[in-house]
Order: sequence, then C-alpha cells, then structure tokens
Amino acid sequence: MFVDEDLTKLFQVFPNYLRIAIQYHSNRLNLIEVVLDLGKKPEGRFFDGTSYLSNRIVSWQDLDFCTKQVSNFNDDNRAGIERTLHRISCLRNRKGVIIGLTCRVGRSLFGTVSIVRDLLSSNQSILILGKPGVGKTTTIREIARILSDELRKRVVIVDTSNEIGGNSDIPHSGIGRARRMQVSKSELQHNVMVEAVENHMPEVIIVDEIGTDLEVLAVRTIAERGVQVIGTVHGNNLENLIKNPILMDIVGGVQNVILGDEEAKKRGTQKNVLERKAPPSFQIAIEINQKMNWFVHENITQSVDRLLQKQFPYLQSRKITKNSKISIYQNKNSRYSLENRTTKSKLILNSDQDETTTLLKNSQQVSIYSYSISINKVQQISESFGFSLFFTKDINKATAILALKSYINENQKLLTMAKSKKIPIYTVKKNTAPQIAKILTQIKKLKVKII
Repeated sequence: MFVDEDLTKLFQVFPNYLRIAIQYHSNRLNLIEVVLDLGKKPEGRFFDGTSYLSNRIVSWQDLDFCTKQVSNFNDDNRAGIERTLHRISCLRNRKGVIIGLTCRVGRSLFGTVSIVRDLLSSNQSILILGKPGVGKTTTIREIARILSDELRKRVVIVDTSNEIGGNSDIPHSGIGRARRMQVSKSELQHNVMVEAVENHMPEVIIVDEIGTDLEVLAVRTIAERGVQVIGTVHGNNLENLIKNPILMDIVGGVQNVILGDEEAKKRGTQKNVLERKAPPSFQIAIEINQKMNWFVHENITQSVDRLLQKQFPYLQSRKITKNSKISIYQNKNSRYSLENRTTKSKLILNSDQDETTTLLKNSQQVSIYSYSISINKVQQISESFGFSLFFTKDINKATAILALKSYINENQKLLTMAKSKKIPIYTVKKNTAPQIAKILTQIKKLKVKII
C-alpha cells in the first residue's frame, strides 16, 4: 500500500510553535486531525489515540493566522489547501466569528481497494457505508482512479465539499483520469448529479455523502438511466439504512403488507409484515467499520429482504492479511458471529493475481420448507447448534419440510405433494423453542452444508 499525504503544506497553515511541535512529534505519520479551540490547548488526534501538541493556549491571533493561510470557507464551513486533499473546518460563535478549527489530514491511498477489486469490474452500482472517519472518501477516490485509469471508463465525480478531488480547479492526481464537477452549494448536489448525466455522458457517477431525500431521488434517476453509481452514506450497516426514513428508499424502501391466512401460516409469521416496495438503486453494499476488515453484501435485494424478515443476510467478510493477501469468508450469519465461526466457505485471493482458489465443504445442502413455524426462530436455534439451514419458499426445491402438526394435517395438498416427491416431514406440536430444538437434532443428523 502506498500513501500520498503531503503533510508539509498542511503544517504551513499552523503558527510556528505548533508547526514545530507537529513536525517533531514521534507519531506524526499517524495524524488524523489537529483541533484548535479558542482558550484550549491544541490537540492532535491520531489513529491510536489523542494527545495535546503543546501546553500553549490557542489565541485569537493563532486562529486568525490559520484562516488566512487557506481559501475562503464555503456555506458548510469547510475550506481547503490548494492542490492537496487536506480539509479545514471551522466552528463559529453566534455572531459568525471563527472560534475553533478542525484540520483533517487528507491522504490518497493506493492499494486499499484491492480488497474489493473484483466488484469494480461487475458494472454494478456500489453503496459504501460507514461512520465518519473510517475512510469512505479515501476509498471512493481510489475507486475513481481504478475505474478511469485501469478500466478505462468515463467517470464523473460530483465533489460537493472538494474532499475527493481537492480544493483546486485542477483536481488531485489521486482521482486519475476521472472528471470532477464542483458544487457551489451543498443543497444543490442533487441538481449537479442529474446535470452530470445529462451533459457529460458518464458511464460511472461517483458521489460522496448521500444524505437528503432529493439526493436519494437523484440516485434513483441516474440508476434508472443505466449509469453505474458509486456512493457513500453515513451508517454502520445496512440495517441502519433500512430504518432511516430519509435514506431507506435508496435500498428499495419499506412498506407494510397484510398477508392472507395461508401465506402467514406458510411463512410462520404474523399477518402484518414489512416488505421491500421497490428495487434498490444499488446492487452491492460495502460496510466499512474497520480499516482492513470490510463486510460485503453482494446482493442488496436479497439482504434487505432477509433483514425485513428478521433473518440474517448473506455476508462476506474481507480482510487484507499481513502478507498482502485477501481473505474472504462467506457466511449468511450475523457480522458478529461471522468473525467467531470456524466452519466457513473460504476464498484466498492473491492481490497480484486474478485467479481465485475456492475451498468449499463437500456436503449436501438441506433446503427447508417451513410451514407455520417461525423461520427466524428456527434459524437462531440451528445456529446455536453450530450450523445454518437454507430455507426455500419453493416446495419443489425442498429436501425437508418443517411444520406445525395441527396445520399440516389439514393441508392434504401439501401432504400429497410431499409423499409423491418423497420429502420427509418433521413436525412439532407447538411453535416453541424446546420443541423446535428437539426436531432440529434429527435434522442435524443429515449432512448439512454450512453456508
């Protein structure tokens, strides 16, 4: 991995005493931000913690010196340094006077996107989720370079705060051949997104920090025109997005549906359920909550549907190892138990090769058709036994039926079909955990493929 950060130009913004303190700081290469608040000591935020950079108190003169070294602050109180990726954000008092600065180090990293390099050539739209500061903007900057330089695509970046391409009319080299459209005001980002498609014929649109209903609508409009979209949103995971009333439409939206008696019995749920109301604007989601450990939803549609049914989505955990290899773990379990499971389908990708070696557990997959029993409850109990079951809504694809005894005895059609196809039926008297656990011990004796 190669890092381009140009710290010298950032250090020149600070008063002499602070510049010297940072330049000789033992941990300066891990610097994330420098925080200057009036009447307080200057503070340095690093990857591994926070510390004071000097015992001297920040004065009005210090803040005035710093603000004169950067360009004018825009409407979102951000400014930049020419031909760099560094960002200066200000705090103001009630009169609009600057009383604090947050100076973030802008880094252009080369090599981090190798962890999802295979997804970029799929022509599918990719949504990147993560909390502030985890590297979403850095990631899409390198994605822009790979798509434009290596895959030779027409890429247009909608750069609202100039964080992707830098605060200059000539964009930073970190975006490669990609073109950059600046946005005069943050509330106009959605207009510029649509303008980029209408005027500049891009194959890919890249946009950072989708956050309003108009921007969500613009993304849907762009996606419907066949343009690949790479975007970021704030949020720890896909579940957060589904619960966000502003952003939920970006993954298809949510609606209440009332099921018929027969369908509710078959699903083992209540009659009133939540379902996705439209196709998502993105096909792939990447959750970035750790620098070198990302979670990937290769099928957002499937993941959203499973989450709405209170089931675990299918996930990939991708890690970059110390020897520059990429380790991929495939599982439909939760992100927490995924890290602790020892039985997984595993892929090892060499970062300088395109070939993949797949190591799969050779065993039969049991497809369960659940009738009047809660799938979520069955899944949770089976996972406590150390294996995961695959559920199907198609009786023709089932290898076993799990049903509530009183209901299935009334369904002669299902009984006849199971008999003709020689599908074993496992029944419980009550939809309770002990009875489900007892019947799962019988199913566990079958060869189960761990997903």
